[in-house]
Amino acid sequence: MLYAGIALCILLLSLERLSYIGVSRYPDAWRARCGRWPLNRLADDPVVVVRRLFLAFKTVQVGVFLAWCMIAAHTLVPLPTAPLLAAIIGLAIIAAGQWLNALVFRQLGPRAVFFGSELGDEGRYITGFPFSLIPHPQYAGAVLSVWGFFLVMRYPNPDWMVLPLIETALYIVGARLEA
Repeated sequence: MLYAGIALCILLLSLERLSYIGVSRYPDAWRARCGRWPLNRLADDPVVVVRRLFLAFKTVQVGVFLAWCMIAAHTLVPLPTAPLLAAIIGLAIIAAGQWLNALVFRQLGPRAVFFGSELGDEGRYITGFPFSLIPHPQYAGAVLSVWGFFLVMRYPNPDWMVLPLIETALYIVGARLEA
């Protein structure tokens, strides 16, 4: 049963990465696909479609995380399990991850974050921090947030690293395969 649950988590969490790989590698096909059902119901603009899918993917991600915590803790209301120091470290890691994400959004703008340059917008190249130090700062921020969340919610339980390791692997694959 555990392996089936892990496989389901991998499947659900990989949908986002697979979609972004498709958008970045095949932007013309993506634009065409956005003109057909069901994506054309989300928006006329392919960048807006990506943004709306992003929100759906994050909802799935949060749902998977909460379901993992609920099932592992045998409760409908998962509560943090970390001792105080681990919880503080976890919250600091989440804050650092969200700070990186906010920097990326501020510097690139939402259209560029959601593949605007790949989908026909005028692109701009950012060389300052955090891009000067971290190849994919938005992905790094997301991974930090995931690790921080599970450090707070599941540490020191033996399963606390399972989903963060899966997410780290998925983000690494996504970062390497996105054009």
